[in-house]
Amino acid sequence: MGIKTEFNPLLALRKFMTEDRATEECVPEKLEPEKIYPFLKEGQRIYWLEGEIPLVETKGNQQLSRPIASIIILEATHFIKDGKLYTKGKYLVREVYDVNNPEIHFEGMNKR
Repeated sequence: MGIKTEFNPLLALRKFMTEDRATEECVPEKLEPEKIYPFLKEGQRIYWLEGEIPLVETKGNQQLSRPIASIIILEATHFIKDGKLYTKGKYLVREVYDVNNPEIHFEGMNKR
């Protein structure tokens, strides 16, 4: 038996107000630079805490948008609720991007 963890090089949240999702599982209605927001993900997730990573929107099944913001994960905590493992935390928005702009903001984990 092993320990199931997932290493995430980005934070993927659902579209604002996605049905059957907690507020913290979704991208806020308006992202603002230098503002701190909470997040919630199912599973034991490991995030890079020493630099900026992309925030993307997910439709599920690894269907991800282009980066919508550059963020710094400030804290991440694992906990169990109703027999399910979750990761919750806070992130700081550094920059917000226009997804319709073709400019590249990240090359893998490297911010441009």
